[in-house]
Amino acid sequence: MSELEGADLGRELSTAVVMFHEAVGTRLGLSASDQRALALISRHGPLTAGQLAEYTGLTPGAITGMIDRLERAGLARREPDPSDRRRVRVSGTGTGGQPEVFRELAAAMNEITSRYTESEQRAIADYLTRTIEVLRAQTRKLTEG
Repeated sequence: MSELEGADLGRELSTAVVMFHEAVGTRLGLSASDQRALALISRHGPLTAGQLAEYTGLTPGAITGMIDRLERAGLARREPDPSDRRRVRVSGTGTGGQPEVFRELAAAMNEITSRYTESEQRAIADYLTRTIEVLRAQTRKLTEG
């Protein structure tokens, strides 16, 4: 595969992911960022605003607004951090944390993954992990500067 083909595939993947999350957002009334934050909260358990900022690469101010929207939608709540009462953690309410559209997506993606050998899956995971690192770093650069 040439460098150009790889870049084209990357753009196509990015577009498909963004459009999927826009469609989900329209259905759920959440932005794509809000959806991803909710997924992080659901996956990693209660998180502080700082932890959410680190996972997403967004600023603390952006995270505060995001948490406010998730609370208003009834999908998340703030609660005192038992280890430090000065901090709050954000947890999911259990309503809407894993809508059917995401369960269907997960099943379809698992079907695709099962077609690859273990070695190929490791190579794909390595590529995706490195891509995520680059995207998080670029997000931080854009939001901090």
